[in-house]
Amino acid sequence: MKRKILVVDDEESIRWVLGNSLQKQGYVVDYGVNGKNALEKTTTEYYSLIMLDIKMPDLDGIEVLSELRTRGIDIPVIIVTAQNTVRNAIDAMKRGAYDYIAKPFDLDEVIITVGRAIDSYENAKKLQSLKETFKDAYENHGMVGKSPSMIKIYKTIGRIAEKDLTVLIQGESGTGKELIASAIHFNSLRHKETMVSVNIAALPKDLLESELFGYEKGAFTGAAINKHGRFEEASGGTLHLDEIGDMPLELQSKLLRVLEEKKFYRLGSEKPVLADVRIIVSTNKNLVHEVSIGKFREDLYYRLNAITIDVPPLRERKEDIPVLLDYFLEKYSIEFGLGKRNFTEEAKQLLLDYSWPGNVRELENTTKRVILLTSDSRINPENLLDAAPYLKSPKSEGDDLLFELYTDRLKRMIDDNSDKDSGRIYDQVIRKIEKPLIEEILRLANGNKKKAAAILGINRNTLSKKMEEYGINSKDLPDN
Repeated sequence: MKRKILVVDDEESIRWVLGNSLQKQGYVVDYGVNGKNALEKTTTEYYSLIMLDIKMPDLDGIEVLSELRTRGIDIPVIIVTAQNTVRNAIDAMKRGAYDYIAKPFDLDEVIITVGRAIDSYENAKKLQSLKETFKDAYENHGMVGKSPSMIKIYKTIGRIAEKDLTVLIQGESGTGKELIASAIHFNSLRHKETMVSVNIAALPKDLLESELFGYEKGAFTGAAINKHGRFEEASGGTLHLDEIGDMPLELQSKLLRVLEEKKFYRLGSEKPVLADVRIIVSTNKNLVHEVSIGKFREDLYYRLNAITIDVPPLRERKEDIPVLLDYFLEKYSIEFGLGKRNFTEEAKQLLLDYSWPGNVRELENTTKRVILLTSDSRINPENLLDAAPYLKSPKSEGDDLLFELYTDRLKRMIDDNSDKDSGRIYDQVIRKIEKPLIEEILRLANGNKKKAAAILGINRNTLSKKMEEYGINSKDLPDN
């Protein structure tokens, strides 16, 4: 449907000039000769925008604008006047005008302003509609999903948010652990205070302690002033420690002491500082496994997991994919100022068949990329694969060999498992199979970590960490 514009001016020549220019741009134009006439028309017609002259014989443009807003008509209004005064400009904007244009005007500038006003208004309406459609997602700080596992997480958040307990959130990268931490904080009794997030893995180990606890002037070379750490920044609120599994052992002991004593010391100070914070930690690692190999303190683990939330990977809750797709399509279509896009059923099936090693974050980035690179309103499989060729993963020539290797080792592990090791089969099998599995995949991928990660269904950073953990160097692998 074409956009309709009402041009209101008591001068016929102005109406003609503006109307003619707008019609050339594809707009439908209606005319009003004075303020009363304009108000009458808005009771029976819908307009995308109104252009109002200020100086008219009955009601002036500012009065008409005020009456429109009183009636709840919030469409954009552009004031046009020959009286280019500061007072007129201020009054127009205070009453809710989108913009103020002085005569004589540049028609190209008018056309640009009209387009921006209508686009801005329509996008705001779409965003409001999106918020209503996905009200639960906004109230839960961006979390979207209606699968049983996500409903369980929502319920858990509701039960624990107001209890000032430490929370451990576990899940693969990209599953939305930081969103859950945020939802807990903003539904807690500390919601009026600050939530501070720290990614442990992103900070150099030698700076981590000073980053968390702060330091006193002169504590070390370069410490020219006193500096608050993240614990003090989050005082009264919540401290979210992301990737807690990457925290060095020596710092883990200090974190444990803070949890037990509710106080800490800045570097270079002997004066304790009260740690009035709620701790939420998250990790993509199996902390039980990390404890078993001596990389994570057992006492700290038990202190942290007072409440544990396990976030399932997207491949285990594929019923959430259509809901997430709708959410991301609406969100980014509006953000990029594009028309609404839809996936064909065949395209949706392609997305459902993919394993999503990067989880919700990968789905979001894929949707964003497809929206930007596709001009069609209906996105088909060809559009998808042009923008995201990784969605179609052809079977590797080494898949059968890999399966035989995997099942053979698994059978031997189960056969050799003794009674005393009963209950630990998972850790044992994973430890003994994971390294040769990664080595075999890397060999088949000719050492290409990106390709190997895609075959394994994990992200490249996770693969690099696994290779470091097991001492695997792709250059040392035998040739095919």
